[in-house]
Amino acid sequence: MKKISTKELQNLIEENKDINIIDVREVDEVTQEKIIGAINIPLGLLEFRMHELDKSKKYVMVCRSGGRSGRAVQFLESQGFNVINMTGGMLAWEGQTE
Repeated sequence: MKKISTKELQNLIEENKDINIIDVREVDEVTQEKIIGAINIPLGLLEFRMHELDKSKKYVMVCRSGGRSGRAVQFLESQGFNVINMTGGMLAWEGQTE
């Protein structure tokens, strides 16, 4: 499983890199805070909404601590997607949120 630290992701965002962030937390968790520009697809709905994703793009998966996003990475990798898990999740995130 490919991983990226919160600091590495924050640096990519600050460099204005084209990054696709998927937050797999539940809707009520995301309404409190999320990484700017992240798309919310709760883990339980990922299988049903993966048609919204493009296999030619790279996605960074985010959750509260890194567990759910890790499961999302495993699932999406098995479906042929290029995905990376953000280690530490939002508990470790120090960048801007909305």
